[in-house]
Amino acid sequence: MDNKLISSVSPHFTSRRTTQNIMLDVIIALMPAAVASVVIFGLRSLLVICVCVATCMVSEFLFEKLCKRENTVMDLSSIVTGLLLAFNLPVSIPVWQAVFGSMVAIIVVKQLFGGIGQNFANPAITARIIMMTAFSGTMTNWVFPGTAKMTDAVSSATPLVAAAKGTTSMIPSYLDLLLGKHAGCLGETCAAAIILGGIYLLVRGVISWHTPVAFIATVALMSLICGKDALYQVLSGGLLLGAVFMATDYATTPPTKWGKVIFGIGCGLITILIRFWGNLPEGVSFSILLMNILTPYISKLTQNKPLVGEAKV
Repeated sequence: MDNKLISSVSPHFTSRRTTQNIMLDVIIALMPAAVASVVIFGLRSLLVICVCVATCMVSEFLFEKLCKRENTVMDLSSIVTGLLLAFNLPVSIPVWQAVFGSMVAIIVVKQLFGGIGQNFANPAITARIIMMTAFSGTMTNWVFPGTAKMTDAVSSATPLVAAAKGTTSMIPSYLDLLLGKHAGCLGETCAAAIILGGIYLLVRGVISWHTPVAFIATVALMSLICGKDALYQVLSGGLLLGAVFMATDYATTPPTKWGKVIFGIGCGLITILIRFWGNLPEGVSFSILLMNILTPYISKLTQNKPLVGEAKV
């Protein structure tokens, strides 16, 4: 009999949780925001979501076939990437640009670094930043809810842009922010849908509270210190979407509890710096990407130290 000794690195414990069912939980948690985006912006929102998801899946399948790697499409991670990227795009984005961004997310950010778990940064966030640089005009062409037809769309300002410019007539109420009745990216407008998804992930044990709470609390506290409306800053822009779904990514954020807290605080501080003193009204994507780069150092700083005792003879 040809017996083979199979060895692997730690940890050496098993769990019923697999990548596939974790990603399935994330997809379920994203569904309220997906439905809300279609209700708020119309059927073109569904088109953008489907294009991003399909492109991500096809890109992963073809790249792994080309490189003769094990196929990982069925772990559902590419679907999550497609959903998150779509949620970070305006409804008016040209379809070919959505395809480009999806290919960048999967091929450049994820697969070229070795696939799931090996990427140093969140694929959806990195792709969005690249698209913001390459297609700044279409990436900031915000459409007011109810006018998503490209033939009669009405451009509008996001809540953060309106607040930064002091356009009080365009600043939505708290209820509008909660229900998504304002211009913005597909998945970030309806705060209630994101909160519902976050609660689901917490109950299911997919994420812990450390990073989202630290992130959101830091933004709220710094807003108060700077004399801004803390609740408005929390409900506006991509803060909730980023804190719940992207700053909790397993591969690109620290695994330790204190590491998660430090990561969240860092994201919050950078977000505030960009929102209040930067040239951009929003800073969530940039803050998460910058903290992704610091993740190895935070993990090393906060890793558990082994208990070493003196041997007794």
